[in-house]
Amino acid sequence: MKTTIALALFACATAAHAQSIGIKDQLLKHYLTSKDLTLAVADAMPAGDYNFKATPAEMSFGEQMNHIALAAGNYCSRALGTENPVPKSADSSKPAATKNLNTAYDYCITGLRRLDDAALSKEIGPIGPRQMSVFELLLGGFTHTAHHRGQAEVYLRLKGITPPEYKF
Repeated sequence: MKTTIALALFACATAAHAQSIGIKDQLLKHYLTSKDLTLAVADAMPAGDYNFKATPAEMSFGEQMNHIALAAGNYCSRALGTENPVPKSADSSKPAATKNLNTAYDYCITGLRRLDDAALSKEIGPIGPRQMSVFELLLGGFTHTAHHRGQAEVYLRLKGITPPEYKF
């Protein structure tokens, strides 16, 4: 009987804790995790291999990293209503791409920290299929990053490098 009561109290406490974590905080947690993993993937590739392409039609590894940074900045700038600080860069070297990734993530994370759960529901854009909430834009940026980071991990494997482990 005591065990049943203890388990019931634990379940109630766990449910209350989960409800106390807002959507913004959950999204922020995942953006911080995404930053760590993306920078670890970027760091895993040697600087001399940033021009590596899986096939001629693909972006190079460095171009992938710059694409992740620029797109993340674009999604966040639309969601936050501010200008994207990530430059469109032809320099796909490791130092430049890493700088762009840090700029993008710091911009997105700082902006996200200023929002509250209500601000995430705000609809942006012209009425119609292109209109979406701030949350959808930030989720879109997160998903886009995961897609291209996955491609970058394949590039690492093609070079014989084991990608960093994802930590949820």
